[in-house]
Amino acid sequence: MAPPLKVLFLLEDLCFGGTQRQMLELARRMDRSRFSPSILTLTGPTDLDPQVLAVGIPLYHLGTARKLAPLFFWRLRAALRRAAPDILVPCTALPNIWGRIWGRIIGLPVVVGTCRGGGGPVRQHERWLWSLTHHLICNSQALHEVLQGLGIPAGHLTYIPNGVDTEFFCPTGEPCSDRDPLLLCVGRLAKDKDHLTLLHAFAQILEQQPNVRLRLVGNGPEEARLRLWADNHPAGSRVEFVPGEVDMRPHYAAASLFVLASQREGQPNVILEAMSSALPVCATSVGGVPHLVADGQSGLLCPAGDATALAANCLSLLTDTTRAHRMGQTGRRIVEQEFSFRAMVEAHQDLFTRIWLSNKGQQ
Repeated sequence: MAPPLKVLFLLEDLCFGGTQRQMLELARRMDRSRFSPSILTLTGPTDLDPQVLAVGIPLYHLGTARKLAPLFFWRLRAALRRAAPDILVPCTALPNIWGRIWGRIIGLPVVVGTCRGGGGPVRQHERWLWSLTHHLICNSQALHEVLQGLGIPAGHLTYIPNGVDTEFFCPTGEPCSDRDPLLLCVGRLAKDKDHLTLLHAFAQILEQQPNVRLRLVGNGPEEARLRLWADNHPAGSRVEFVPGEVDMRPHYAAASLFVLASQREGQPNVILEAMSSALPVCATSVGGVPHLVADGQSGLLCPAGDATALAANCLSLLTDTTRAHRMGQTGRRIVEQEFSFRAMVEAHQDLFTRIWLSNKGQQ
């Protein structure tokens, strides 16, 4: 029997984030008789390290701090030589640039690139760097179309939707329609997420629903700017800033409505988690979001950057709690049917096996 294929996931860090969580779950659930997963980051230890180590996945770092290791792009070559994976899977922008370059230079057998998030094709220079991969995975149909528009052949590209643990993220406590009015947004505090538009929408919501609260869960470079806005606007007294956590379930269990105001997205895990928790969703119609949220059935969508439209959608569900509850139940059924972790893992494993065998046959 052939030994398991060594699969190395290369990430910038293991901070709380959608890509990081998704790759951790993929590595954790892979069939160990077929694959031997490990993780390498460009930084030192960060948020999700304990979870990785707890499930016995080998974990390596190029640095010692939360920032990128000095000269990481040069040190990465030696690290990849030492790891000698059969399959390298770079995730997020910098790993998808330097991992592909060094992977091909040192002759790793298979490099499977990933493109996640609405800004991925630009940040990762896919127009020029896709050819350094043996195959490319994207996590939304919208990204699939964008990447094909850059000239990537259909046979070189596979869409695999994110998965969610529907047993872990499940409805708990009282129905969302019976809870105190709380808008929940979970996501990295970064410009792409456009929390500022959400804050402007929240200020409009408060004019009609003065008892509503907004909870922003996450960390990121925009935190100081967002806190400054909250300190200087009356609505800020009703805004809660909560650091990212390993277990988000208490936040989903407390909320009456999930809100996301992103300018760009791939297929956001947090929307899947919210839907799995039977929360109705108000979000912007960007990237893969419309593929997740059935507008008018499991939530309401609006254009990016339109605070007034976002506020109107939220107010609609805050005032019609029966409709909000029905949308939450619909979202739960959609996730159970279409976005399980089992399907996500099997799709990756089948692809890795196929690409490995195909490349091996060409050597």
